[in-house]
Amino acid sequence: MNEILSKSKLAPDTYKVTIRAPKIAQKRRPGQFVIVRATERGERIPLTIAGADPAHLSITLVFQALGQSTKTLAALAPGDNIPDIAGPLGRPTELGRYEHVVCMGGGLGIALINPIAEALKVTSEKLTGIISARSENLLILEDEMTGLCDTLHVATDDGSKGVKGFPTDILQDIIESGARPDAVYAVGPVPLMAAVSELTRPYGIKTIVSLNPIMVDGTGMCGGCRVSVGGETKFACVNGPEFDGHLVDFAELTRRLKQYNSKPEQRDLPQYKPAHTCDIAHTTLQKAKLEAAESSERPADIPRQPMPEQNAEDRIRNFDEVPRGLSPEQARAEARRCLQCKNPMCVDGCPVGVDIPRFIKLIEEGRYVESAGALKEDNALPAVCGRVCPQEVQCEDLCVLGRKGDPVAIGHLERFAADYEYEHDTTPKTECPQQKGDRVAIVGSGPAGLTAAGELARMGYEPVILEALHEPGGVLTYGIPQFRLPKEIVQREVDYVLSLGAVLKTNFIVGKTATIEELFAEGYMAVFVGSGAGLPIFVGTPGENLNGVLSANEYLTRVNLMRAYDRRHETPVMIRPRVAVLGGGNVAMDAARTARRLGGQEVTIVYRRSEKESPARKEETKHAKEEGINIRWLCNAVEILGDKQGWVRGLRCVDMQLGEPDESGRRRPYPVEDSEFEMPVDMVIVAFGNRPHPLVPQTTPGLKTTDRGTISAEAGTGETSLEGVFAGGDIVTGAATVIQAMGAGKDAAFAIDDYLKEKTNKTFSKPGVKTF
Repeated sequence: MNEILSKSKLAPDTYKVTIRAPKIAQKRRPGQFVIVRATERGERIPLTIAGADPAHLSITLVFQALGQSTKTLAALAPGDNIPDIAGPLGRPTELGRYEHVVCMGGGLGIALINPIAEALKVTSEKLTGIISARSENLLILEDEMTGLCDTLHVATDDGSKGVKGFPTDILQDIIESGARPDAVYAVGPVPLMAAVSELTRPYGIKTIVSLNPIMVDGTGMCGGCRVSVGGETKFACVNGPEFDGHLVDFAELTRRLKQYNSKPEQRDLPQYKPAHTCDIAHTTLQKAKLEAAESSERPADIPRQPMPEQNAEDRIRNFDEVPRGLSPEQARAEARRCLQCKNPMCVDGCPVGVDIPRFIKLIEEGRYVESAGALKEDNALPAVCGRVCPQEVQCEDLCVLGRKGDPVAIGHLERFAADYEYEHDTTPKTECPQQKGDRVAIVGSGPAGLTAAGELARMGYEPVILEALHEPGGVLTYGIPQFRLPKEIVQREVDYVLSLGAVLKTNFIVGKTATIEELFAEGYMAVFVGSGAGLPIFVGTPGENLNGVLSANEYLTRVNLMRAYDRRHETPVMIRPRVAVLGGGNVAMDAARTARRLGGQEVTIVYRRSEKESPARKEETKHAKEEGINIRWLCNAVEILGDKQGWVRGLRCVDMQLGEPDESGRRRPYPVEDSEFEMPVDMVIVAFGNRPHPLVPQTTPGLKTTDRGTISAEAGTGETSLEGVFAGGDIVTGAATVIQAMGAGKDAAFAIDDYLKEKTNKTFSKPGVKTF
């Protein structure tokens, strides 16, 4: 928690707060910002750091109480704690050495230009300040700016203080007087920054502006802050927030500021109905399958037991989990189907090497809690894997029964055992092994990080999980919807890893809060990087920066991590009747099904290949179709169409045909001649996948990466080009499955164990697995 040390009111609705934030205070540089969440149900908002005091371990924020989140923050008092502050984020201001530099701040921007002026005072011969506001009572930090500037000019719209008129008039006079500056730094309302940039352009004066107003989350994972700079799409929070003002498309920026202009409490959310029993036909089918199982003597004659589910008409009106889980009777009947092969190929298909026949046999014998314990010997997240792993192309694909019929429902049984243990087990947990005293930093709390942490904890190390967001789980939390993977299940699995001896630190951004080099300096013996691939991909489709175009990351993060579908939470979410989702993988299915639940009347998935080539799980595609999602296979969006106000109005699409396979092994799609057509839509969700976030590689000298931006790591160990640094999961492979990331985390944990034994000349025998 971050204590508020002091608070003052600078102007109507404008507040200055000093907050205890040791790590951020020591690392912050001018121009950087933090992500703040004022309450447990509050929105994540970016706020620029107006000052920092490393000696007193505090930072200063200046903000206007305009929306619900900032009003909540303004209501806090000294002594209160803010639950979440993450940072420092963004690139620091590039400070040059100038003979004459002008710093301009308008409105709240005065507070943001102040630390930049303080830094430029040291590097420049002459510093001129220009501050402006609508009226004198809205001017802030005038005394502070006076103390920094050689000359300070003031402008107000009504003339109540200083010059009446625009601050650009003052800048024009300075330029024409012969005191032309080498550079101008401007922070304030978008119209001010645009006007300054146009004024200085003919003179060739370097002009730096801050695009803080457009930022949404601030960590780079949503792409909501994208804007055209020099004809290229940039993310303000990753590539900025400061840019060359002469290259910024301010017209586009102005439109995007209206993307979320409604208040969260005014969201037109549907009236959700909680889940109840499945439909009668499905119940009848379940009973028939159970009866057939009871009368069958041979495993091969037992029919695969169907998973009970909410019916489609009900589930599109809630966010409750769709599959309801097997009953004990169903689970035992399904477990009887396992042939208990002497050479079980299904195990070869499991990236973490679960002893599948063993845990299934325990279910057949009714020893459900012991079955979960057997699972956890190899898999720290069985309840997660039982829900989201693509068993149909892994363990189940190699099941002998699948050669002539349905394979054993390994995933359903895994889920059953994990859930049963949680609901029924009262056995005291075995004490964790004695700690060896060696700390290992785990970057990221997604599947790879949690698995590595769990394995290392069971070996006696102290893994410290460093998570950038305010909740653990990585993609399990922000990416996968509640109706597919309930967040309480994720938290349950995280709690299990912590019970083994792992430690969790949230709001810790490796590369900003501390670099990998600094982690070693703090005493960590090794580092595992499992930061995933969370930077959304935009492919340059014309119209991508129109209002109403979101990345699937932004959309799903708002709904999953920030619970925007719940009226009790403050995060706004876009709700439109006609939604198009571009892409054909699981993320596209998740986004489309989420849009349907948020009131989408016509939700269409547009995918350029056929259903056969789709990387989505068959189960997800089936569920999407049942829920009324339209899927346009062999169709590609070539342009996103906008109206005069800059909002999406439609898609220009083209039919596709398949040719020869490409490097992915799938047949390459080609457009069908003269097949273009328009599809009317109000909102477009881009689900083309993600690429690795560059933060860790950029801040870790010597860490080798591939041409795709992934970290180069040795297969089977995760060893990187730096001693003591290991990596695994999507940051190495690119976007892959949960279980593949877990396999990489497990391999890396054993490699770290070997590395630390050799490094410290210690000899430890691997501890036994905890018994449950």
